Amino acid sequence: MLTIIYILIGGAVGAAAGWFFRDNKGKQDVNSAEAKARTILQDAESKEKDVLIRAKDKAVKILEEARLDQKKMLDEISKERSELSERENQFGAKLLELDTKQAALDQKLQTAEQRLAETEALKIEEEKKLDEVAGLSKEEAMSRLLSLVEARNADTLLSRMRKLDDESQEEIDRKANNILAVAIQRQASSHVQETTTSYVELPSDEMKGRVIGREGRNIKAIETLTGCELIVDETPGMITISGFSPIRRQIAKRALEKLLKDGRIHPGRIEEAIMEAKKELAVEMKKAGEDALYELGIPPGELDPKLIQILGRMKFRTSYGQNALMHSMEVARLSIAIGEQLGADMKVCRIGGLLHDIGKAVDHDLQGGHPELGYQIMKKFGLPEDICYQSIGHHEDKPRTLEAVIVKAADAISGARPGARKDSFELYVKRLEELERVVNTFDGIDKTYAIQAGREVRVFVNPSKVDDITAEKLAMDIAKKLEAELKYPGEIRVTLIREKRVVEYAR
Repeated sequence: MLTIIYILIGGAVGAAAGWFFRDNKGKQDVNSAEAKARTILQDAESKEKDVLIRAKDKAVKILEEARLDQKKMLDEISKERSELSERENQFGAKLLELDTKQAALDQKLQTAEQRLAETEALKIEEEKKLDEVAGLSKEEAMSRLLSLVEARNADTLLSRMRKLDDESQEEIDRKANNILAVAIQRQASSHVQETTTSYVELPSDEMKGRVIGREGRNIKAIETLTGCELIVDETPGMITISGFSPIRRQIAKRALEKLLKDGRIHPGRIEEAIMEAKKELAVEMKKAGEDALYELGIPPGELDPKLIQILGRMKFRTSYGQNALMHSMEVARLSIAIGEQLGADMKVCRIGGLLHDIGKAVDHDLQGGHPELGYQIMKKFGLPEDICYQSIGHHEDKPRTLEAVIVKAADAISGARPGARKDSFELYVKRLEELERVVNTFDGIDKTYAIQAGREVRVFVNPSKVDDITAEKLAMDIAKKLEAELKYPGEIRVTLIREKRVVEYAR
């Protein structure tokens, strides 16, 4: 404890001694610095006096030189001032003239603004008065005015509309004809119809009994295994095969031909012949699909082998008597030719045109329309959306892509050309009757005639109920309703005729 106290006392004494020594040293340094500062200050004052004296001498000299320069400059300024005075007089006269003109313009502007304000006030007042008198709002009055002008100038408006329509239609027709001419010229396919047969020729009528078999067991076996119906009637040398699926009809036909050639007809041999026919048909369908790709320049690797097999099935599918595979190839060629003219995506036109009706290959076996079935098939095999859309787009009124419009046009061209399709007489008459029925649903129509095999409909209207302007709208409405309610290849031309006859008798 004493040691700690001694240490504290020693530390305090040391601190006091250090502070005393430091304070004394500081005072000595301050005194020395003050002495030096006084010496420096005296030297500076002495030098300052010398500098002031020299500066005054130099300033006097500079002032004398400045007076001389000033006098010289004053002479020059006086000379320039006199010149400027003359110019100012000239500018003053011009400014006075401009001020006079500006004042006149301001007066006119003020008068014009005043008159404009008065006109606006009168306009507002007149509009209020018109609203009060007529009891109509501005929009209602405008509508009535336009109706009145339209009624008075109906003939002028109609002639102008027809002129514009003719000019635009002529230009559109000219360009379209050029494109179609090139496309059709390059697509010089045969006009001969290709249809699958549904009958088998017999070497002799005796073979009918052998085909039927004991108690009809042979014909029952064929019908059970193929899903088709064999019609053995009194027609000489022929057996008719009836079935909804063209593939099944083709299998039954080939199997029956094998049996007739072999001569052995019994249930065991029938089953073997049908299996052989199925294998042969599968090979032929695959080859037909590959040949179609080769002819159109599509690498086989672009499509899945199963999709190529489905494409080959269309060789045995017909639509209105037109072979579906040949039609699809023709649409692809036309799409390529038109697409080159319009700058479309050639891959989409080529593959999409070929596969646009792929749904028809399975529509007899699956439920649904062929556009939706085709879209689902192409999606299943991983094709791009632009190509898949061609199956649906070619049946839409307004396809959303250029390629779909091209494929739709090519499909119409292929289906509408001479010799491409055929109908039974009953279907033909039914289509014409349906066409006339749809047109007759409109008011003001006297007579309707479907002509040119249903490619044109001529409509005669009552002139007292339908005027010229209404006739234009009625024709467009008829065309839209036909598009919405009927299905037909190509296009239907609507010709509306309004004829007014006045008959009087002179007695």
